[in-house]
Amino acid sequence: MIPAHEVVRRTYPRPPAEEKDEIAMAIGRAIDGALARFAHEAREGRRPTATAMLREAEAIRDEALSDAGITLSGEALGVTQEEFRSVIRLFRQSPLFGLRRPRTRVVVIGGDVGVYAQPDFWDERTRFYEMKSYRAIPPSAEVALQLALFQLAFPTLEAVLYCLDRHARPIAASSAVVPAPTEEERSATLRTADSVGRTHGVEKVFEYVEGPFVHYPRPPPVAAPRP
Repeated sequence: MIPAHEVVRRTYPRPPAEEKDEIAMAIGRAIDGALARFAHEAREGRRPTATAMLREAEAIRDEALSDAGITLSGEALGVTQEEFRSVIRLFRQSPLFGLRRPRTRVVVIGGDVGVYAQPDFWDERTRFYEMKSYRAIPPSAEVALQLALFQLAFPTLEAVLYCLDRHARPIAASSAVVPAPTEEERSATLRTADSVGRTHGVEKVFEYVEGPFVHYPRPPPVAAPRP
């Protein structure tokens, strides 16, 4: 068993993060965490205020920076606060606000490799959404693989990549429908997940793994080119 994000990380490893990358990751984690929490509260019938959302984002940011041993100046903190305010405003106006996060599904490959997959939001009928707090359109190889894994887990739903680009001025929202994979693309994703899962997955007793499950046969290896 292996989570989708670990399949991505093992397939596209990153070099050790520099301080500026740690700061960017802390800001991204703060935005993602705050928006996920308040989307949940909106679903429960509560009406979270922008001020409360801002405080939550700041708390997550501060914790992440503290874990990384980084201290920001007052001016830098003020810049991130403005980013948070703009992103929160756009999120509250977006189609994602109030949607649920789907239950984790398990992509089972060949009966013995499982990949946990859970996109950020879904409308429970026709679409799932993966949200990024930066512009990811067109998607990088890492994002494309993540989306492909989610498409394996939710094969009947349309995939939508939704971006709140905190690096733009002004901060902007954009979205793109991700085309359904071809049979060749689906097989390539399954081969990648199968290989990484066999090498880096954690052994678990299948009877104790909680579904729902989506089963696929193990894809055939890539045919060698003819001489």
